[in-house]
Amino acid sequence: MDKTSPSDQELQNIIDSAKRLGVELDEEAAIQWLTAAAAAGADEISVDVKTGTFGHKITMLDFSPEDLAHFKKIGKLVEFEDIPGKVETALALSGSAAQSKIQTYPGDADYFERVNIIADTREEACATLADVMRKKALSAMKGDTYELIEVKFGSYPENMERNGTAMSAGSPISWSADDLKAGYFEGKVGEETKKVTWESVQGDPGWCKLDWVVADPVRKTLVNASNMLDVTWEAPDGSITPLDGYLDGFFQEVYLEAESIPIFSKLVRNVSGDALDDYVKQLTYEVKKYTTKDINYGKAAKRMYNIFRLTGRYNEAAYLRELFDEPTTMLYQVWALIRTIDDVFHPNPTISPDAMLHQADALILNVTRILEGAKEEEIVRQLLHLRDLLARDAGNAELSPQAEAARAEVINIVNNFFYDKLTGVPQIREYMDDLQKA
Repeated sequence: MDKTSPSDQELQNIIDSAKRLGVELDEEAAIQWLTAAAAAGADEISVDVKTGTFGHKITMLDFSPEDLAHFKKIGKLVEFEDIPGKVETALALSGSAAQSKIQTYPGDADYFERVNIIADTREEACATLADVMRKKALSAMKGDTYELIEVKFGSYPENMERNGTAMSAGSPISWSADDLKAGYFEGKVGEETKKVTWESVQGDPGWCKLDWVVADPVRKTLVNASNMLDVTWEAPDGSITPLDGYLDGFFQEVYLEAESIPIFSKLVRNVSGDALDDYVKQLTYEVKKYTTKDINYGKAAKRMYNIFRLTGRYNEAAYLRELFDEPTTMLYQVWALIRTIDDVFHPNPTISPDAMLHQADALILNVTRILEGAKEEEIVRQLLHLRDLLARDAGNAELSPQAEAARAEVINIVNNFFYDKLTGVPQIREYMDDLQKA
């Protein structure tokens, strides 16, 4: 490498910023990653022969098989089964779980599944999807260590008020466990009460996603596990049509079984040439949302990493890659705890609040053991306060105002931590400033 080149000077600026911010950036490892990332082709797929996992080459650079058995176990809960000659599937990890080499303290267990339905007509494919999704949800509703939270399926056929909230025609429908059991829900159109059945919306399946909360009895933690489906219809002539109108790219998935390579290969041949641009636009929208409206600088940082590594801004990506391997970024797990609190505090939860308290205890112990300094002392103090309030409210279906206030304070501290780490690097601060102006 030519040490006088602009890219090297930019990397040195990143290294200097990292030192100033207390982020231990390994220069040699960063250069190795930069070289490998820059050499990866736009559509290049890499296969780990030992584990059978595969995915985009840049994505595989960030994946560690260390927790693969754990993720495969949860995968058995969330995955859909193949039906020979009718339904083909390929299950993948996505989100932080797919970047386990660098995200030492991941948040949720996010999965992505390609579901290809072989049928004579689109209508038949939609009916099959409706059938397998409802059967899956009903069969995985509750267990000793898990509870289904909601399912996204179908779109509202018209403007409607549901449970006091206005829903727009065409927006995704969220189904609770009770809705799924009944097979319908009711809403108001004007003064008229209308019933919306599962089957009546199957022709426009839209966003298909299932969410669970899962308890790990060994780790004594709770995790939000989700499976987002990318559903396609394969017609008799072999043509592939996405049922939601768009076939997703493959830029952040790690597929779990080598046996899925044929179905993956068949489907991604149909991915649009604009898929990468579309993916980056989507992530950019989310970064702007998490830095202006629904403030969450941790989520914004993760999305910026994916934008930077896929658009050639490798120096900024190298910094964020190291940031999420830092002990201090265990604070990102606060968001997982916050979501778990929402999932547990409702009438008749399947999972005991004790599991949530164990998760809070484990987070507090880890923060106390690893982190140092005044800011870390403050987060420990606030977490202890929140934990005490959660224990007091554990028998209730909702949080007390005091616990809500404590939760908001913890969120604020964690946001400030990630904000400082992002804006301390001039290139990233300029990127965020430009987003604000756009």
